[in-house]
Amino acid sequence: MKEFNQYINGRFINSTSTGTTEVLNPCTEEVLSIIPKGSVEDANHALEAAQHAQHAWKSLTAITRAGFLNKMANVIRENRVFLAETLAKEQAKVIGLAQVEIDVTADYFDYNAGWARRIEGEIIQSDRQKEHIFLHKAPIGVAVGICPWNFPFFVMARKVAPSLVTGNTCVIKPSCIAPNTIMEFAKLIENIGLADGVLNFVLGTGGVVGNALTKSPITGIVSLTGSVFAGQKIMEAAAQNITKVSLELGGKAPAIVCADANLELAVNAIVSSKVIYSGQVCNCAERVYVEDSIYDKFLDMLAQKMSDVKVEDAFSDNNPDMSALVSKDQVDKVSEMVEFAKKEGAEVVVGGTRSNQFNKGYFYQPTLLTNVKQDMQIIQEEVFGPVLPVMKFGSLDEAIALSNDCEYGLTSSIFSENFNKVMHASQELQFGETYVNREHFEAIQGFHAGWKKSGLGGADGKHGMEEYLQTKVVYAQYRS
Repeated sequence: MKEFNQYINGRFINSTSTGTTEVLNPCTEEVLSIIPKGSVEDANHALEAAQHAQHAWKSLTAITRAGFLNKMANVIRENRVFLAETLAKEQAKVIGLAQVEIDVTADYFDYNAGWARRIEGEIIQSDRQKEHIFLHKAPIGVAVGICPWNFPFFVMARKVAPSLVTGNTCVIKPSCIAPNTIMEFAKLIENIGLADGVLNFVLGTGGVVGNALTKSPITGIVSLTGSVFAGQKIMEAAAQNITKVSLELGGKAPAIVCADANLELAVNAIVSSKVIYSGQVCNCAERVYVEDSIYDKFLDMLAQKMSDVKVEDAFSDNNPDMSALVSKDQVDKVSEMVEFAKKEGAEVVVGGTRSNQFNKGYFYQPTLLTNVKQDMQIIQEEVFGPVLPVMKFGSLDEAIALSNDCEYGLTSSIFSENFNKVMHASQELQFGETYVNREHFEAIQGFHAGWKKSGLGGADGKHGMEEYLQTKVVYAQYRS
């Protein structure tokens, strides 16, 4: 069993808190590591270290800063198998998907390093003679990243890479549920030459460490990936100092299947989008609307595909599609939502209960529900588990209205071979992303951003990098 300490100002140090948290393997319930609960003093120490280091860091050329991101990418690739195994153990992510997360994280560091020579300002025309108006892009200062447990390593890079390349220093708070891979990464980058204080990792709860990091006047931007409730708390704490926030919160992604869709493609894409990491992904397909003329046929196909989903230990040689949920609290929540849906009249076509094939672990069966109504909790609230409710629709406009009838607005999808339908839906769906005839999964060069209660700001691509920049305008008048 491992023990991790805080990584602050270039070294591992003991927390000022004596409390600890156990990190469990969700498949076996064994204790993998012990981490400190962290304290306000730990958070402030990390922020002060980052603040002290920031001036020298921003004074480096962007391409020099980018070189450190390339080194991080190289370290990840050199240790890719070890990191993937660590990730799979702490969060029950099937080993193949865990390896994908590690590899894409390395790519993400390299991708953001590539922006070093592309951070641009503007020259604006003045109304005065002999004057230039220069718009500069400048770092915000100290960036705080609060990471989730579902894609902890990749989301860590989503916050570290753009903040560092743009000249900010960074403090990361990993999730208490899945911190191990991030902290192993902290060990691996100790010798790449990064100046003390540029990148810090503070372990602890959101209520203590996260709150202290967010409400500090040192913090220039807080980037959170988490629940709507967590986002609301972050906004409350950040309001004290008018600190910028960038939030990726929950989702309740609809998938619209039209009668002219390629049904086999739609079934495969929707199931893939539902069972990836056991349904514990913000952009998962969370509800399906199927045109009434193909409803019965499509439901039969969907039921067969869901029944074929393999659920096993994350390290199984049988190449499972999904594994356990991340915690007892998570499997309890999913189970309670399904039971409540059944009481409201939903019918279980596939699954509907916890898996009893294992003696330990937090396993839940892939589940397909019908006879659901738009106002049910299972349609309106994020499940974050392998549960898929299905409804009929008559017209495309009805399907769009049902899709938009939700407080979330992160991702959505439509399956149709009709160009006009696709373009109409793409225009009218109130979501930050719409996928057409494909699974729900974004690209690192895109922009992952939610509407409504799914968040503010966003990540990835040029626009994600610019979240960590602020503007400064210089009016320069000269004499000839």
